[in-house]
Amino acid sequence: MDNILVTGASGFIGSFVVEEALRRGFDTWAGIRAGSSKAYLQDARIHFIDLSYARPDELVQQLRDFKAQHGALGYVVHCAGVTKSADPEAFDRVNHLQTRTLVEALRQADMVPQLFVFLSSLSVCGPLHEDDYAPITLHDEPRPNTAYGRSKLAAENYLRQQADVPTLILRPTGVYGPRERDYFLMAKSISRHVDFSVGYKRQDITFVYVRDVVQAIFNGIELKRQGTYFLTDGQVYQSRTFSDLLIREMGTRHVCRIKSPLWVLRGVSYVAEQWGRATHSATTLNTDKYHIMKQRNWRCDIADTVNDLNYKPAYDLARGVQETVAWYKQEKWI
Repeated sequence: MDNILVTGASGFIGSFVVEEALRRGFDTWAGIRAGSSKAYLQDARIHFIDLSYARPDELVQQLRDFKAQHGALGYVVHCAGVTKSADPEAFDRVNHLQTRTLVEALRQADMVPQLFVFLSSLSVCGPLHEDDYAPITLHDEPRPNTAYGRSKLAAENYLRQQADVPTLILRPTGVYGPRERDYFLMAKSISRHVDFSVGYKRQDITFVYVRDVVQAIFNGIELKRQGTYFLTDGQVYQSRTFSDLLIREMGTRHVCRIKSPLWVLRGVSYVAEQWGRATHSATTLNTDKYHIMKQRNWRCDIADTVNDLNYKPAYDLARGVQETVAWYKQEKWI
């Protein structure tokens, strides 16, 4: 089978992509940084590679050596990136510029793959249709209001200009499932009998389970499909649906529900961000997170995804939360 490179392989989504690549018989290369956890990369068939993004010339030679020893890369699934950082410049440096570095190195090493899959985000669109709650479409002009969203959009725009690099761009909404830690914070809070939410205006939310993201990636690889596509489970939920399902699956009783106005979240996020910068540590609450939680409309149109990628979401939120909570319990996270 073809070689496949999965960058960010030690991360939440990347580790699931590696598992599916192995299941499908690919010769699987996990791109991880030195010192990254291999907790979910234990299969003996996995090959590891530490890509030299910071030294482009070295990266080109690294890829040339790879080709000489192992043959060309058939596919690249680029999951590597940062979602939060104490350094605001890290978003553009990692999510955008390192994507450029990798693609240009692949070209120089004569290693352009059959398909380059880029994992972007619905956050590239920003707050659209906040008044009428219409689904966001590919015809809407993106207006990202987070450093994360802007960095992903910059990478998308670069990739679209590379006519010689077949590219599939996926824009998932909120991805949840086993191994993910941000949504887990909600489960952890509920286990302590507290459910915290913000804002009083209606909020339409979308989700996608990690295994459905993986399905879309490999459907795209099978079809060698190029283009840009949104990813959700095809449903729209209200702001407290996720916590309601967690409470049910966890069996937590007597949960105190606290709803805070947005200005409180803004203040707390600002303080947390300043603390993170002072201590050089990434914090879950920050300006980006405030804008994400403030956004009221996360609907998007996946009709093209269903048609072009033969995408059939297997998990609605109820099933996904059930499987996720079962994993939390099995792994003793809760």
